[in-house]
Parts: sequence; C-alpha cells; structure tokens
Amino acid sequence: MLKIEKDIKLLQTELVKLPTIWDGKASVLELKEANYNWRQMEWWAFYFEYKVRKLLENRMQIPGDKFGNVGFDLKGKINWDLKASAIKTNNQKIILNDKEAMELSVEQNKYHGEIIALCDVEYNDNDRTFQKWHSELKGGESKYEQERKQRTAVSRYRKTKVELWKIILLLIDKNTIDILDIHKQGRNSNGLPRQPKYMLDIETVSDFKHYKIGFK
Repeated sequence: MLKIEKDIKLLQTELVKLPTIWDGKASVLELKEANYNWRQMEWWAFYFEYKVRKLLENRMQIPGDKFGNVGFDLKGKINWDLKASAIKTNNQKIILNDKEAMELSVEQNKYHGEIIALCDVEYNDNDRTFQKWHSELKGGESKYEQERKQRTAVSRYRKTKVELWKIILLLIDKNTIDILDIHKQGRNSNGLPRQPKYMLDIETVSDFKHYKIGFK
C-alpha cells in the first residue's frame, strides 16, 4: 500500500490546482487551441481529462498501461482512469473501462484507480445558443445531427457551465472489483457483441478504499 500512497499524495497535491469553474465557450476554445477533443458534445469530461493531464504530464506516465486495444489514462504506481460525473441527476452510475482490461490491471498492480470528478452542471437556454455556437465553431452540423433531424429526434441539452465540487480517488482491488456493476454495450456494426465494461454506483463508494478532495 505504501507505493500507492505515493500516487495518492501526488494526486492530492496536484489536483487541488484545478480550476473549479469551467465556462463552456472558454473551455471549448482552450481545448481547440490544444487540439484536444474540442468537438465533443460532452466537452466538460474531456476538459477535465485535459487539465489533469497537463498537471501530471511530467509526474506520471501518460497514457498508462495498455491491455490489448484498451489503454488507461495515467500511471504512477498503478493505472488510473479519469471520469467526470454530474451530481444532480437521477443516474448515479458511472461507466468505467473495459471489464477484462481492468481485471488485468488489478492482477498486475494489485490495485486499479479511478479519479472521479463530481460536478454541478448548467445546461443550454431554450434557444440553445451554446449548442449553435459550438456547431458553428465545428463548421456546421455533424452527420449525427443531420440524421437526428431526419428522425425528428429531440436533441439533448448541452452543458454550458460546470462547477467542480469534489474529486474521489477510488482504489479497486481483487476483493472489491465484484462490487462494481457490469455495463453491457450491445453489438458492433458487424453484429459481434461489444466487450462489457465495469460500472460504478456512486452510492457504493464507501465500500472501496477511497480519498476525497473537496472544492466546496
């Protein structure tokens, strides 16, 4: 455990430097300047990834280990994945990474880590001004948006502002990995089933070894 505590101490020292207010337009433009996933609808999750990677780029291995086609975000003494989740939602489950890859990560390092940002989010106004701005920045509507309109499906509201409330550093080992739920992903376009992922119910965090970094 002493080796992992070096990771924990580093993360506790560095992650408190993260900005806590993420304005949608400013964050997307920052991601665009860095050429880092700025086109994504869930820009805020990628903004969290980007800011953590910048803080730790000379302190941890980026990316972490890779098992088959699945790689993890960071590695210190163990592998870590980065996740962001909205706190004011009925869905308290967070989809993690590939089930088999996480099991191999635990087998190799005894522990696997999750760095989870819990955030309060604001959404588009009724005129969807942020969504329109983001679409124009990308050069117009994506193929997905065009197909959605043809189906007359309602577009999801976009997050326009995010406030970072808390970060949880979660440690998973062979004794606790079975607490996680399984997320089945359906099938690929070739008809073959997609590999399942693990999923964390936020209500079960206390069942794991974990640390909290508060911003509120």
